[in-house]
Amino acid sequence: MKLFTGTTAVAAAWLAGAAPLAATPQDAATDPPALPATAPEMRAYGIAVAPGETLHVEATGTGSPVVIVPGLLGSAFGFRKVIEPIAEAGHRVIVVEPLGVGASARPRHADYSLEAQARRVGAVLDTLHVADATFVAHAVGGSVVFRLAAERPALVRDIVSIEGGVAESAGTPGLRHALSLASFLGHFGLEGLVIGKMEGKFRDSSGDPSWITDGVMNGYVASLRNDYQDVIAAYKAMASAPESAALAPRLARVRCPVELLVGGAPHDGGVGQNEIGVMRARLPAFTVVTVPGAGHWIQEERPQALIAAVERAAR
Repeated sequence: MKLFTGTTAVAAAWLAGAAPLAATPQDAATDPPALPATAPEMRAYGIAVAPGETLHVEATGTGSPVVIVPGLLGSAFGFRKVIEPIAEAGHRVIVVEPLGVGASARPRHADYSLEAQARRVGAVLDTLHVADATFVAHAVGGSVVFRLAAERPALVRDIVSIEGGVAESAGTPGLRHALSLASFLGHFGLEGLVIGKMEGKFRDSSGDPSWITDGVMNGYVASLRNDYQDVIAAYKAMASAPESAALAPRLARVRCPVELLVGGAPHDGGVGQNEIGVMRARLPAFTVVTVPGAGHWIQEERPQALIAAVERAAR
């Protein structure tokens, strides 16, 4: 099932940076219903939050909502080991891929700032009638969710951030690396080189690289195929997108509990001690959990640690 919606007044107001508006009768007529009460398997939806801006959403299960926001190199595929166990524990699991990420649209002239990405995630939850959710976010996806929690606290019950700190822009080293890989995609015969380079980067950022196989790498690169020009354009737009406001000064407005999972093995990437210090000083309810043997990809390397963190948060 694929669900495509128009932008409601609520979503449009939030995307514009204004306070959400009350739904009008016309909105009530055009809004889609909530996800089915019974969803035994993963379902995919395309949800339009603005003209030309459709986010790819996958959902399964019933119960209290758990919303997953992948990082810029991720997708719903990267959480395949944890989605079913979390759903079986009594949760409605919803994966929202930000604009330009995974199978979501990649319009050339969109606002790819983290602030705009947070607004889009909020608009998707409005469309699906979801609030008071436990959020799981990876890498820079954590910075998107922190922004959402600061501006729309009713949507966010608690946050589990996987190696995601206080990124003040999407132009991270990881994104720059992705952009360098994407530049190869338009050249015939170089897909193997792209996958090889990405695999090397994933190994460097992993504590336990045994999860990295040819099949897994094909899953991660799948969304980059076919529309490589749009991939490159979207990554460039992300890297250069200005932010309207800094995140760090607003962290005190994130009143919900935040648990940061960090990999305990030596690895590239991750959250620096300075970022952790800022989070510890400014987030009212903040804990750090070190996952032994893991690196940046805890959902792949130690999925049980993430499942346990979700259960702690959702109690």
